[in-house]
Amino acid sequence: MNTTTKNASTKRPSPARARLVDAATRLFYEEGIHAVGVDRVIEEAGVTRATLYKQFGGKENLVLAYLAGEDEMLRAMFTAAGETATDPDALLDAVVQGISTDIHERHTRGCPFINAAAEYPDAEGPVRRLIDEHREWFRGTLQSVAEGAGLADPADVAASLVLLRDAALVGGYLDGDDRVRPAFARTAQSVIEVHRPH
Repeated sequence: MNTTTKNASTKRPSPARARLVDAATRLFYEEGIHAVGVDRVIEEAGVTRATLYKQFGGKENLVLAYLAGEDEMLRAMFTAAGETATDPDALLDAVVQGISTDIHERHTRGCPFINAAAEYPDAEGPVRRLIDEHREWFRGTLQSVAEGAGLADPADVAASLVLLRDAALVGGYLDGDDRVRPAFARTAQSVIEVHRPH
């Protein structure tokens, strides 16, 4: 019983840890990971240097926590869409709409995973491995959604939608989401329609 209580309490993040992750998420996404030093994160979070090192051991683990949080947020969005969509076609529409909304509301400076990958060229390093795991999950989830809707070649649909999302997130940052979001939605729908059984 004590072990259960102890495990439950260790799984709950401390307020200081949560503030560090929140500050890192905002700063790393807005300004770039390498451009933001740990001192800046510490100042924004209102904690001591010792607290950061106690919680994360160093900057790389804080970067991993930032990206893990982005991954969890996107997974939660897919879960919520799956719970509200009434049928497979509605889920497909919800996914396209969700990506479009994300470009406009949250990820206005490109994809956090693409941005991080540009700063971490070592494909075997822990940051890139986390990014690869996220992208495999995302691609696999889109493939499952396409399969559920009865689309032909669901792996091809998923690959196309991943490509379109990547382009839309970068394009939304560079060209403005008002120009990019309609093009993304239109192109994504055309991919879906081409793969519908006739």
